[in-house]
Amino acid sequence: MAYQPKKRKMTAEINVVPYIDVMLVLLIIFMVTAPFVTQGVDVDLPATQSAKTAAELMGDDNSGSPIIVEVDRDGNLGLSVNNADMVRGLPLNDLLTRIRAELQLNPGSPVLVGGDGRVPYSFIVETLDALNQAGVGSVGLMTEPLE
Repeated sequence: MAYQPKKRKMTAEINVVPYIDVMLVLLIIFMVTAPFVTQGVDVDLPATQSAKTAAELMGDDNSGSPIIVEVDRDGNLGLSVNNADMVRGLPLNDLLTRIRAELQLNPGSPVLVGGDGRVPYSFIVETLDALNQAGVGSVGLMTEPLE
């Protein structure tokens, strides 16, 4: 009898093990690089000689942490409440609603507006006017101290 090789049936299956390996490597790369990606916008505050720190502005009673409204150079608004991360890209109505809610909870919290030095002055004035209409009694303007 002569040796006859067995005929194997051809199967058309996809080997998914290499794809799983590639996906796991990509997942690890994204997990490692995610903390380094910052989603911030730099705001270059104007500098002054008579700037007060936020602690000096709040006074000795420390009645609440500051509410910071940020206006970037494109006129986009951001909000930080209770020293939390800045929430950017808020419409003016949402910003005012959040500020009113925070002021109801902590009426002594100072409201600070930080406007980029390159932003047109009209954006700052519109923001200050909207805050005034929302019932914010006093607003501080953020600056960098001159060295």
